Amino acid sequence: MMKDEEQLTKRLLELSRQSFHRGIITYTDFLNLNEQSILHTIPKDSLYTGYVTFGGYGSAERQMAAFLPEDALSLCGRYTESFYPESEEPGIIDPNAVFFMSEIAVLRIAPLHQKYAEELTHRDYLGAMMSLGLERGKMGDILVDGKGALIFIAFNLKDFVKEELTRIRHTSVSVSEEEWLNFHYVPKYEEIKGTVPSLRLDALLSLAFSSSRSKLTGLIGAGKVFVNGRLAVSNGIHVKERDFISVRGMGKFQFVESLSVTKKNRVYVLLHKYI
Repeated sequence: MMKDEEQLTKRLLELSRQSFHRGIITYTDFLNLNEQSILHTIPKDSLYTGYVTFGGYGSAERQMAAFLPEDALSLCGRYTESFYPESEEPGIIDPNAVFFMSEIAVLRIAPLHQKYAEELTHRDYLGAMMSLGLERGKMGDILVDGKGALIFIAFNLKDFVKEELTRIRHTSVSVSEEEWLNFHYVPKYEEIKGTVPSLRLDALLSLAFSSSRSKLTGLIGAGKVFVNGRLAVSNGIHVKERDFISVRGMGKFQFVESLSVTKKNRVYVLLHKYI
């Protein structure tokens, strides 16, 4: 293992140990896909507790992990059942959210004057946040929507950002907090239907990104493909319905379901490719 991976593994194990011995929930910073994969590959018998991950919405790429003592549910009794989802649609808050509402804040950034606002990019928002001295691990996904954006951030930094972030490039902005009770985010996606010879990872990648399986296999070998936050180590992995597949530098999609099987024994599938 590389030094950084060893340090992260030690930190994760220590957080799990603290949770177990002190009977409290302990949290990581926001983890990127590589870091989540390291967490998921730690042997279960090496951890002192179980854990859940969440990034603010159903298909978030950057996520925090919470290590949970056995009585974690009773510790979260102050939250109501209204936070639990009534459906499995992407973006609806899942039950894991109750463990993170005191750790993750959702900030909406909007231009003060729409008429004069620039078309800001993900890089612009990230650069503005980091220019305030914030580390990347304190920020989750940045979702650009028109001339504004949603940013998921460590809860204890929300007031600082609301006060200090007043301009991005040449655009004056305001920052407001979204209340969890009223917040629902459904990511935009393109619906893709097509046939694949099997539910292997490389076949679904080929359909989602309109490229040959041979070209995409190289991405798996380069460590750029993740299934539900776990690094994909083989192009022969069989993907299950509702799994999320992320490809660094290319995007993310969900294998929603198998619709039917053709006479030539190919599988007709539905994918949601996020825009």
